[in-house]
Amino acid sequence: MSDLPRKAVTRTAKLAALPLGIAGRATWGFGKRIVGESAELVGRELQQRTAEQLFKVLGELKGGAMKFGQALSVFESALPEEVAGPYRAALTKLQEAAPPMPTRTVHAVLEERLGKGWHDLFLEFEDKPAAAASIGQVHRGVWHDGREVAIKVQYPGAGEALLSDLNQLSRFSRLLGPLIPGMDIKPLIAELKDRVSEELDYGLEAQAQQAHAEEFTDDPDVVVPQVVHQSDQVLVTEWMDGVPLSEIISDGTEEQRDRAGQLLARFLFSGPARTGLLHADPHPGNFRLLPGGPEGEDDWRLGVLDFGTVDRLPGGLPATIGESLRMTLDGEAEAVYELLCAEGFVKETIELDPDAVMDYLLPIIEPAQVEEFTFTRGWMRSQATRVADPRSPAYQLAKQLNLPPSYLLIHRVTLSTIGVLCQLGATVRLREELEEWLPGFVPEDPVDGEEAVAEA
Repeated sequence: MSDLPRKAVTRTAKLAALPLGIAGRATWGFGKRIVGESAELVGRELQQRTAEQLFKVLGELKGGAMKFGQALSVFESALPEEVAGPYRAALTKLQEAAPPMPTRTVHAVLEERLGKGWHDLFLEFEDKPAAAASIGQVHRGVWHDGREVAIKVQYPGAGEALLSDLNQLSRFSRLLGPLIPGMDIKPLIAELKDRVSEELDYGLEAQAQQAHAEEFTDDPDVVVPQVVHQSDQVLVTEWMDGVPLSEIISDGTEEQRDRAGQLLARFLFSGPARTGLLHADPHPGNFRLLPGGPEGEDDWRLGVLDFGTVDRLPGGLPATIGESLRMTLDGEAEAVYELLCAEGFVKETIELDPDAVMDYLLPIIEPAQVEEFTFTRGWMRSQATRVADPRSPAYQLAKQLNLPPSYLLIHRVTLSTIGVLCQLGATVRLREELEEWLPGFVPEDPVDGEEAVAEA
């Protein structure tokens, strides 16, 4: 693959090949069954071929199409195993790799953005990319002061490609449905359209990453690389080694998976409380495990990358989340229902039974009910099935609930993080993190409040 395809007609044709290819392979599968091969074997081979084409097309296109693939790779935990299995490996590839941009194009971008003497800024610069992602690729180098750095270079035309891809994917959403049965594609694409365009602004990304890097400096659990230099289409940050979370998911020890899960939950809830920002792209390619945690070199810390998409939450996560979660755990059905109505989760024209709402919520918040909880793909699938089955009371109730725009990204990030925890199969003390970091989860001590008033 030479350059990022920018012409809408070229990209549309490639995207159109996905559903058309599925139809063609279905015909091929029918032919195989006629000559006597078992339906199960043919079906498995059909899914594998579809997965390979999915990676090939989305990986080559990069942009919004690849971003869509990354989103799917997080949500695969919710899919039935016979469907998820053949796609898992192909989709996971999208988290760490894609066909690279040619060296001449990289050099041209660097010369345009850093000046003709850009080579003088580096003691070393590796032309071969260390990683390629949805809108840019990363090169390893050594900055002129001796620091090892990651140089993120945006693909030329990435903005046009991103918008074009997501517009086309919206049109194909019904046809793409069979790739991931049981998942509503259109809202996922619409939400991606609203948010991923922020990733094109490396200035915003640099600000968000530096805010995290400064807040988590010397933190025993979380590491965020410092920003070294930023210009339009180029972002230079400190290099970070470590084991990619995708490798921990596939080959990690139980100890590593549990530690990664605990730290991921800690970062999800502590980040907004400490920085006023929510890291909004929690797929495994953006996390690393690094040695040197609180217990020494044999312990682990969580390295966090890619702050291109964040939700700005100056007061941290909304207290409504913590309050409603606490009251649900305490069985306060009426109070929870009133709070959900006040926040717009239940529209004024809808009237629901508070106890039915409680029955809907309790299975979802099971991880917060116990001291520690083991997240599994099976648990995630059971939740997805409960809400997606038209015969289920949960399905009927879910259709009547509303998600206010201000909670949309928080909701997706939380679900995505839970998806990664299920991929890890991690045992996590989630309640401990909620008590420490989630506003409203622990009720204010009225005695403390009275003392504060008295002192005033």
